[in-house]
Amino acid sequence: MTTVKAYASPSATEDLVATTIERREVGPHDVLIEIKFAGICHSDIHTVRGDWGPQQYPLTPGHEIAGIVTEVGAEVTRHKVGDRVGVGCMVNSCRECANCLKGEEQYCLKGNVGTYGAVDRDGTITQGGYSTHVVVTEDFVVTIPEGLELDVAAPLLCAGITTFSPLHHWGAGPGKKVAVVGLGGLGHMAVKIAHAMGSEVTVLSQSLKKQEDGLRLGADHYYATSDENTFAELAGHFDLIINTVSASIDISSYLQLLTLDGALVNVGAPAEPLPVNAFALIGGRRSFAGSMIGGIRETQEMLDFCAEHGIGAEIEVIPAEKINDAYERVLASDVRYRFVIDTATF
Repeated sequence: MTTVKAYASPSATEDLVATTIERREVGPHDVLIEIKFAGICHSDIHTVRGDWGPQQYPLTPGHEIAGIVTEVGAEVTRHKVGDRVGVGCMVNSCRECANCLKGEEQYCLKGNVGTYGAVDRDGTITQGGYSTHVVVTEDFVVTIPEGLELDVAAPLLCAGITTFSPLHHWGAGPGKKVAVVGLGGLGHMAVKIAHAMGSEVTVLSQSLKKQEDGLRLGADHYYATSDENTFAELAGHFDLIINTVSASIDISSYLQLLTLDGALVNVGAPAEPLPVNAFALIGGRRSFAGSMIGGIRETQEMLDFCAEHGIGAEIEVIPAEKINDAYERVLASDVRYRFVIDTATF
């Protein structure tokens, strides 16, 4: 085992603190990554605070990891020392089930292994990217193309793939009208990617305070959902709606905005159930679906797409001592649009 610097949560109610964690020795199929940047995802906050269930503490979060390969195992073929690489929300899966064999490891029938707070195949609890180094099996490490800087690439490993995957799966592109609910860490990436795919993009946000940003990022239209006229004006308008917010919203009202055979896809994960009126679905053969990150192959496709189109996250780089402040600012929606930790400050 190797000891590395990190930040960890001692409990669900305490601030993160500087500490050290243990990383396994590099095995035959492993890659050792010197982490340069780690994004802060809303999921990190939900997890360390126990919103999604009890955790084993201390816990080091972080699943938006960008860095440089510093060592590879004897049998590694996909990566070499010096490569620019990333690690997203999972670090292992069974690799044998039908979903894994399709390249959809995130839906592993035996459960994928999350980058932090999960039980790995060797029985250890995974620790995430708020650290200086991580050891990951090569099959769950992706290449960051040269066209992307590491700091703006880090959030793509969660926010990027979480929005790219449903846009890709549900056919966003020329001639399609796509709405994005919420303009935060996920929402701003959905706008950028849907625009690059050629869709007509509309942002649906509580207010117009981010309208200038939304249009700059690629939206064609911007509406305030607090305006009661919005839902009447846009009824039956969209082919696809990507809901990125992690709070409870009136799903049935948003379903009414879909055209025939339209789909509303949830990528935000509120702790509360989201009730749906069946008639909102039946009336227009509409679908209400969910999507979770993407497989490793699709994550690489997303990074290549973003490099080709010059897409990175909008970020605010922070030192490690600002992590707890950043958490509070995320909860207050006071970030445009993703915090990224400079791990050189650990």
